[in-house]
Amino acid sequence: MIQTTVCRSGPRKIALVGNHLPRQCGIATFTSDLLNALAEEGHDMECWAVVMNDVPEGYRYPAQVRFELNHKILSDYRLAADFLNMNQVDVVCLQHEFGIFGGDNGSHIIEFLSNLRMPVVTTLHTVLQNPTRGQSAVLKRIAQLSDRMIVMSDRGKEILREVYSIQEEKLLKIHHGIPDVPFVDPNYYKDQFGVEGRKVVLTFGLLSPGKGIEYMIDALPHVVENHPEVVYIVLGATHPHVKKEQGEAYRFSLQQRARELGVDQHLLFHNRFVDLKELCEFLGAADIYVTPYLKREQIVSGTLAYALGTGKATISTPYWYAEEMLGNGRGRIVPFEDPEALAAQVNDLFAHEVERHAMRKRAYTYCRQMVWKEVARSYLEVFKNVKQERESRPRAVFKAKTMEAVPREMPQPKLDHLIRLTDDVGILQHAKFMVPDRHHGYCTDDNARALIAVLMAQDIIHDSERITDLACTYVSFLHHAFNESTGRFRNFMGYDRRWVEEEGSQDSHGRAIWGLGEGIALSRSDHLTGAALSVFEKALPALLQFTAPRAWAFGLVGIHAYLRKFSGDSEVRRAREKLANRLFTLYQDCATDDWPWIEDTLTYANGKIPQALILSGQWLQRGDMLDAGLRSLEWLMYIQTDPKGHFVPIGNHGWYPRGGERARFDQQPIEALGMIEACREAYNVTKDDKWISHAQRCLDWFLGRNDLQTPLYDYLTGGCCDGLNADGSNRNQGAESTLAWILSLLHLHQLRAMQVSAETAGNIDLQTCEKEAVRSGDPAAGIVPIRGRKNV
Repeated sequence: MIQTTVCRSGPRKIALVGNHLPRQCGIATFTSDLLNALAEEGHDMECWAVVMNDVPEGYRYPAQVRFELNHKILSDYRLAADFLNMNQVDVVCLQHEFGIFGGDNGSHIIEFLSNLRMPVVTTLHTVLQNPTRGQSAVLKRIAQLSDRMIVMSDRGKEILREVYSIQEEKLLKIHHGIPDVPFVDPNYYKDQFGVEGRKVVLTFGLLSPGKGIEYMIDALPHVVENHPEVVYIVLGATHPHVKKEQGEAYRFSLQQRARELGVDQHLLFHNRFVDLKELCEFLGAADIYVTPYLKREQIVSGTLAYALGTGKATISTPYWYAEEMLGNGRGRIVPFEDPEALAAQVNDLFAHEVERHAMRKRAYTYCRQMVWKEVARSYLEVFKNVKQERESRPRAVFKAKTMEAVPREMPQPKLDHLIRLTDDVGILQHAKFMVPDRHHGYCTDDNARALIAVLMAQDIIHDSERITDLACTYVSFLHHAFNESTGRFRNFMGYDRRWVEEEGSQDSHGRAIWGLGEGIALSRSDHLTGAALSVFEKALPALLQFTAPRAWAFGLVGIHAYLRKFSGDSEVRRAREKLANRLFTLYQDCATDDWPWIEDTLTYANGKIPQALILSGQWLQRGDMLDAGLRSLEWLMYIQTDPKGHFVPIGNHGWYPRGGERARFDQQPIEALGMIEACREAYNVTKDDKWISHAQRCLDWFLGRNDLQTPLYDYLTGGCCDGLNADGSNRNQGAESTLAWILSLLHLHQLRAMQVSAETAGNIDLQTCEKEAVRSGDPAAGIVPIRGRKNV
């Protein structure tokens, strides 16, 4: 047990990081309750919260919430760390759950922790026994950056030691907190809820399919048969994320189940999120509390802790936390998905009142150590210890990070101009300044790019309904563009909704496959995926008959995206291999040391060629193909970088023939995008930071670091100028240029997130090798070269 003496000489400023009420989730409730308990026990201490927002408008937080961040935006995590550092917070207490932070496996939180100057105490609300490699790397890195790791069960400590190799001295168990309420007779509150004279079974918490409530409903007929006065109360709103995706489908399915079983008169649903006072009254009215959860790997349950803390006779399935908490006669365990066992235990407890009340008393007595006052005191003792430990070490002089030491700031993506250009048909091709120009209608090329853009944006922009509506519009356009009789896409449509051609170019067909493949990979909707899939499959055969290498390259990128989701599709895999070999053969036939290219002239969409070769070389395990992609990309970056250091895409007034003079203008936004996408794949394969620097150089071209020192991105409209001419920018903001900007920016944001994840994994690999070196007695064994980064 942790010493519970209240510390008076400990930290003066504490910040809790996680979620907070009125956001509806378990961590929000826990953080709010812990913060209030710390404030009460800490007396003169300042206690406040830093919170993650999962909706753009945020929430109406109380005054103790001092800083809000968009959980999807990496730069917000650095700003939050700066805020805490500048406010001289003494200790940060992180509430960790993978799903509440942005990035792969919640890796954005690493950026936050890495920039803090004060001790960190991390409370783990999830501990996975079988994590993915990414989840393991993130949690191990959090452990490295934390002074203490707090779990709420002994099983959690055991898993952290055995699975994650975290040192015992860093691990602590502090119980989940509970309100301090009196031990009351359940009949006291029953009249308040209209169930006086009835036997009450209760389940509460945010509803989601994993709760297993259907099994308690299945058990009700057997209970009612023995205790006809029983009523089962299901208390709680549907989880906001579940409701957003599935509506009330789970709740409705439960209600329908009850009707079919003839127990609807024994079931009460209270579909709302209740405050603490009302929750305690509901618990007070319950005779038996049930948690029929479906997954064993649940390391903590606030609802179970609250039920035991109010002295409820409890029946539960054998998830880890329940097995630990219900030991020694404090509750009953039944198998998963077993309504007969549930009914038997409920009937037994109702039939044996003395045993039921003895169980209640054992649970209530055990949980006195878990009241928030005691939990807060334990946390304060930990905070005091980590602060003293940090102060006892040699103190490094703090130096503010200059621009060189921090990632370059980037604008946040905005879809305003994309939305402006989009009507119920699709996205219009052109604009006069920012005003959509209807004279030129629509094209398949732009709608394919737009589909990719909006689905990539869902990782940063919260407006999922708008994203879905836009994606449906673009998929619908591509669906209509496909000509079933020819197996080809039409490209240009007039504003009158009439196609101006029966068959588009090979390049436009390749771009459509690119857009559909990415759409299939990125979509989170089965409806969107299904619609895109049907066209993708029909359009693929024509690609194999093409002769245009850029059409192959666009198609290959789309095929690789498709295979991210459906990797076992042998027909598509064979198509990938055929197209990749054709493209590589062109490279082999034409490339020389000073001209590593597929043709004798550099023209348009140049970045797509190395991107396709890099992807194909990686996934076909063809080192020669991969090397060709990296070599050609490096050469492209070299010849398109001015001696002054800025990006200069090949101009479309003459292109660049081998041995000839390259055209300086006109420079097109789509070329910068192509290079950024290729650099992203190069970084993904090599983890060499130079590719991020190259990609940033291309993004800077949009922002004014170009030949004319003229920004092409318009912060006000969200659009992008149509190109850079010798006499200035083309101020029309059409679809191609605007989409090139949006996609470029989204790729840079994802590249930064990938870099954080790679550094997280690199730190863990380095730590592992250092441990091996210590065990082997060979200091040299601990030196690990990480590709593209200086050896540590």
